[in-house]
Amino acid sequence: MNASDTKPQKARRRMTNPSGTGGRHMPVRILCVDDHELLVEGLKAQCEVSGRASIVASLTRADTLVETVEEVKPAVALLDIEMPGVDVFEAADRLHHMSPETKIVFLSAHIRDGYIASAYACGANGYFCKSDDPAQIIEGVCDVAHSTTGEFVMSPMVRERCLGGGGGVGSPASQAPDQKPGVALRLGELTAREIEVLRLIGKGLSRGEIAKELHRSAKTIDGHQERMMRKLHIDSRAELMRYAIREGFAEA
Repeated sequence: MNASDTKPQKARRRMTNPSGTGGRHMPVRILCVDDHELLVEGLKAQCEVSGRASIVASLTRADTLVETVEEVKPAVALLDIEMPGVDVFEAADRLHHMSPETKIVFLSAHIRDGYIASAYACGANGYFCKSDDPAQIIEGVCDVAHSTTGEFVMSPMVRERCLGGGGGVGSPASQAPDQKPGVALRLGELTAREIEVLRLIGKGLSRGEIAKELHRSAKTIDGHQERMMRKLHIDSRAELMRYAIREGFAEA
């Protein structure tokens, strides 16, 4: 895919202020969190070619994400999903609340409804696939960094997954109301907490274990589960678990 042929697609999310960009004529500062060294080196090389961005630091896991952001002050944190260490979505959610001026973009080898919905729910600003053209990835990250309209940026490959083939993640697809359904589109109706509960259900945790994990009562977890089942048109907890596994939540 050639980045000059197809620009990343955008969908509205919330108003944010870009930080660390130094203006449009200065390279965008990127913190890259990925345990694949070759990918990181490839993105560094693409940054040098484009002149629009610079990877100022990298991590192989998200354990110290917030602390590293505070230290190097990047405009964008570019996060892989499948890494050792802490749950990357929980780390991203913490970063979103601790450093809201830092934009968050996910870069994954997989395009799954569960992953995209989790990324959107934790406050991310974009989602790209590792098989996208490197130039397109860097261009998309720069678009995120400079955006003042709070758009959720997706590569065409990710956008096709959201809107084509009967799938989608709700809010990111809201600019195309004529392209509805699939069950996955209803994921956009879930709150961030409900998605977190759905992920834990997909991993096989009981209601008591989920309550302990989230420091909530079992009754509260039951309420989340009932609302999710209603929104997703699912009739039982067993079916809810199968849905979570099928859509990739168990691996998120």
